[in-house]
Amino acid sequence: MLEVRDLTVAYGKLVALRQVSLSLGAGELLGVVGPNGSGKSTLIRAITRLVRPLGGYIRLDGKELGSLSQRELARWAAVVPQRPYLPDVFTVLEVALMGRTPHLGLLQSEGRADLAAVRRALEQTDTWQLAGRRMGELSGGERQRVVVARALAQETPLLLLDEPTAHLDMGHQAAVLDLVRQLCRGEGKAGLAAIHDLSLASQYCDRLVMLNEGRIVGEGEPEEVLSPQLLASVYGTRVSVFSHPLTGRPVVTPMSGDSRAGLEARGSVGTFRS
Repeated sequence: MLEVRDLTVAYGKLVALRQVSLSLGAGELLGVVGPNGSGKSTLIRAITRLVRPLGGYIRLDGKELGSLSQRELARWAAVVPQRPYLPDVFTVLEVALMGRTPHLGLLQSEGRADLAAVRRALEQTDTWQLAGRRMGELSGGERQRVVVARALAQETPLLLLDEPTAHLDMGHQAAVLDLVRQLCRGEGKAGLAAIHDLSLASQYCDRLVMLNEGRIVGEGEPEEVLSPQLLASVYGTRVSVFSHPLTGRPVVTPMSGDSRAGLEARGSVGTFRS
């Protein structure tokens, strides 16, 4: 569904992405991880044509990105941006209805199918009860879930999520990522999510791509990418990586000097994956 090849993007003299290549198929949730400034958000902005590449190409369903109109692109890909602009005076329902814009003609009003799609998206994100509230009255977590609902209401084959769990508590982090994974596996959507939390990315994503200084430095299943050696070199700190007792997926935690020394003294460093 999504193919990125040798993508290079720069902001002036600053090169943000360097010959990045990746692919994403229907039914798959791909996590993009890496430290701040590694190029995660730039990748999503390039896919949505907010920035123009210096080199390489992006294809959606085999079509060059540049050949699609803005409306066609909006029917293919919905975005949960990292810093969305949400007017405080708009109601939750009005914001969610914005997701239906690509499906409407000029001056066309929303119909029954549009309202049904919006209600479904609000219910999926546990925000239907907020439909009449104004955005300025919501908490940061509630606003974030409304942004996710707006993207779901767009009903696109591809979901692009830039830090979708920002501002969310633990329960809603799990609910949002569970929902995205369910949409990928159950409805055949493709999802690309830039996620700051490595352990969350590990638990919910089928594959991970790790960026550092605009380059891909790791790609594969979470067990392949989240190695202590790679994480130490990319993040500049020692970490513990161990298997979750229920899922078997990697869990990543920082390791202080004191804890490292204590583990060595007890002879239990071997419990962490190397």
